[in-house]
Formats: sequence, structure tokens, C-alpha cells
Amino acid sequence: MKYKEFVFEDYRYEQAASCLSLHYRFNGGLRFEEKLFFDSTPQHLSPAGHEALDRIFRLIFLLSGVSYYKAFIPKLLVCEGFELDEQTSEFLHKFYEKGLAEFAYRNGISLRGHFCFRSSAALVPAPVPLNLPEKTLVPIGGGKDSIVTIECLKESRQPLVLFALGDADPINACIAAAGLPFIRVRRGLDQALLELNEAGALNGHVPITGILSAIALAGAVMSGCNAIAMSNENSASAPNLKFNETDINHQYSKSFEFEQDFADYVASFISPDIRYFSFLRPLSEIEIARRFSKYSEYFGVFRSCNTAFRQSRAARGRHWCGNCPKCRFVFLALAPFTTKRDLTGIFGRNLLDDPAQCDGFAELCGLQQFKPFECVGETSESAAVLAYLGDHTDWREDSVVRQLRDRYPSLRNADPAEYRALLTQRHPHRVPNSYMAFLNACG
Repeated sequence: MKYKEFVFEDYRYEQAASCLSLHYRFNGGLRFEEKLFFDSTPQHLSPAGHEALDRIFRLIFLLSGVSYYKAFIPKLLVCEGFELDEQTSEFLHKFYEKGLAEFAYRNGISLRGHFCFRSSAALVPAPVPLNLPEKTLVPIGGGKDSIVTIECLKESRQPLVLFALGDADPINACIAAAGLPFIRVRRGLDQALLELNEAGALNGHVPITGILSAIALAGAVMSGCNAIAMSNENSASAPNLKFNETDINHQYSKSFEFEQDFADYVASFISPDIRYFSFLRPLSEIEIARRFSKYSEYFGVFRSCNTAFRQSRAARGRHWCGNCPKCRFVFLALAPFTTKRDLTGIFGRNLLDDPAQCDGFAELCGLQQFKPFECVGETSESAAVLAYLGDHTDWREDSVVRQLRDRYPSLRNADPAEYRALLTQRHPHRVPNSYMAFLNACG
């Protein structure tokens, strides 16, 4: 079934229910309604605050449409609810094309030059000045990265509010361990989309962090925060591969490129008084792992394994699966900084002493194919750590370490300086000076 247009119909916010409804359709076909439930209603917002919040709802509406558009990828996207100005159209086009690059690659299609947003020469209203207090919203995902951001800012006595999209067990457990106030938003995808996917419609990865960023922006205004500190590391900007002259990055909406585009859009179209940046951008994944290793109170509750975040609660895993790229990468990243006893306690077993995991670790190191389509570090990071473990008393005799060093001379002959370089700060980043002082102080 083919459709010529994807239509953004309208959005509605019901303050009494704290519910944002988003409506889409394929012209002449299926309709969808997505609902976002905020666990708190904005209190005492000024007229400017209400105006800013409405503009954010528009942004959520436009970005969230990517989940539905991808089912049939028609050539024209049309907004009925309001006119799209040219700048917003350009911002959206880049978000959809680059954010769906992995989806397109896996489905054997190309989105380059395939679609366009209908726009007009509509006047763009000036951004809204907001008088928000010095307070930081920190999205929490249940993994090590956001924990490092939270604990560092806590040590700096920065007023914080946590933000959670969904109610997965690792998120809940980390919120409880952090002991901070939080906002939760539950996102209800239209069941018709899930049925379409099961029936064979085009499906795949969407730039979910971009959608989360827009929803977090609403949470910041609702809770009176003037900053959103993401926890996206330096390596999130590295593409998994280049195909037909297109960079394909599983983590595009965590990249520095998206961060710049999103922050510029917020400042130009919503308000210049809300700072959006990634607190951990100056750090490698390995340096983040080193810092996380100090927070042993989270060892039993954090989890990055995708099985914990499945849409169906009944299908969610309750432990690290121990056999996916994210499990392997987190295990590898933490190995230099935690005892073998602690690390095997977290995962339930020693992944580096399982011969069946050799190919998976080789893939992480860029020694087979390309970097997995997961939120993992750069292949050079993994290779440098594995080479380092080859000379580490606790790990050098484990089967994966021994076999990969025997198989790949590049691991045996690696320069130790490559590992040490992972623990230094990186550029570029957009961390404000005051927050850089916090980051340096808790190093």
C-alpha cells in the first residue's frame, strides 16, 4: 500500500489530565493518535511561559511524527494544524533524513532527495524571554552515563530535577538511588502502528533521543528549569559506517551535530533562556566508565541492556542479557576500573571468559564488519581497552582477551598511549563554563 502524503493533523493539550495528544494520518488512509501523559501540571506559568510551552508542544508534535511516517515514507509531508516556516522545514528535513539513515540502510532504501516538507514564507515569531530559576533538568535512562551526570551535579550542589520518559525498572531504580525530585512522562504510541509493524510495514530505528529532548524541554518549562543537561558522550558523534556517501549513525540524535541544531532551534524559535547541552560531551565512554566506577551504590540497579526497555512490559528482561553489544561494551568499559568480583556480580558471569563472545567483542573493536547499531563507544575505544586488558593481571588470561590478542596483531602491538588518551577531555563541546567547572571538580 502506498500513500502520497503524510499529514500532521493537529495536537491538543488537556491541562486537567496533563495529556498531550498528537494526531497524524496518511492522506486517504490510516489515522494515528499518540498520547503523552505528564505526571505534573505546570504551575503558575506566566503568559510567556504558556506561549513557550505551546511552541514546545508543536516541536514534540513535529518530531514524534517520524515514528509513523516511516511505515510508508511518502514523498510529501504536510502540516495542517499550522503553517511550517522554511527554517523549521529545513530543521525537520535534516532530523528525518539523518535520524532515519539506519532505518533506510537496513530496509535497502534511500531517503536522500526522497521527501520534502511543505513550507511557506510564514513569519517566524520572536523567541520568548523566560525568567526561569537556576535549576537543571537531567534526563535519566537507567544507564551509567546519566548516573555520572547526576552524581557530579549533586556533588556540585546544583539544584536538579530528573526527567524520565517511561517507567522501565532500571529508570525507576536509578531514580530511587539518586533520591532527587523527578518528572515522568509516559508515551503511548498508537496501537495501530504496532499492528502495522507486525503486518510488515517498514520498521526500524528512529531518532528517539531527539523526541525525548523535545519532551524534556516541556518538562523543563513545567518544572522551572533553565538548563537541560543531557548525558551524550563524545563518541556518539561517530557514524557506524558510510554507505553511498551517507554517514549512518545509530546515535545521530545523540551527536554533537544534532545537539547544535536542536539548541540553535530552541534559542531561535522558543526561548534563548533555556540551555540545552550534553554535560558529558568532553568525555569518552571509557572516561565515563571510570567515573561511574566510583558510584558502587548503583552497581545493582543500573542497566543499559535493551531487553529492559521493550515496549511490552511482559517481554522486558529483568537482568543483563549478557549476549548483546550493549552488555559486552559496558562490561568491557568497566573492566579496567572495577574488580572482577564486582563486575561479574553485576552481570552474573564473566563475559570476557566466554569463548562464544569472541566475535561479538571483535565487532566492538572494529575487527569484524562495522560498529554494531547500538549505543556503544567507538571501535578505537573498545580496541584500546581490550589491548590494555591483555596486560592486566586480572583479565589477561580470560578466553576472549587471549583469543583476540592471538588472532589480531593490532591488539598485541597497540600503543599504550591510545588507552591513556581515552581518559583525557575531548572537543568540540557546548558545555557552559560553569558546568565545565563542575565536570572538572568531580573528575
